Amino acid sequence: MPRRDQRNRTNSQIEHLRKYLAKPKASIQEIVREPTSGGIIFRHGKDGEIEILLIQDAKDRWTIPKGHIEEGETAIQTARREIGEEAGLHDVDMLGWLGKIHFRYRRIDRLVLMTTQIYLVRVRTDGTEIQKESWMNGIKWFSFNEALDLIEYEDIAKLMLKAKTRIREEKL
Repeated sequence: MPRRDQRNRTNSQIEHLRKYLAKPKASIQEIVREPTSGGIIFRHGKDGEIEILLIQDAKDRWTIPKGHIEEGETAIQTARREIGEEAGLHDVDMLGWLGKIHFRYRRIDRLVLMTTQIYLVRVRTDGTEIQKESWMNGIKWFSFNEALDLIEYEDIAKLMLKAKTRIREEKL
């Protein structure tokens, strides 16, 4: 049987949820499409194992460098630019398209439909020049399995597995 403090905490959480759900939300006034692009960046570590670069956003979620496609840019150009801006990596090989993911969220009275094109990217250097932007909480190379455990978004994790297969099959 739960202890009294656990029951009180659970009851408090339930009451908070009820109040939150009871608040009327603004109706959706607009649907916004946001095309984005990014990359799964890898290198081979000292022991030859695949390492993946992840960034930690302001909400402590580990993800890959990505951002909005600007007018006149292709998705691959955006991925290269964002990797340079967000990770400080400019000497990279864009090895090809891995797939796209879809994400949607609500921004006050707008429904945002985000489509992200994901590319496989190999760093040409040892990758020690990585540098995070001020809005990030972190940037780090992880073993493949660590990165897979940490990645916040399941769709990106699936593309990471596809990337690993491609790296091994093509001996990249």
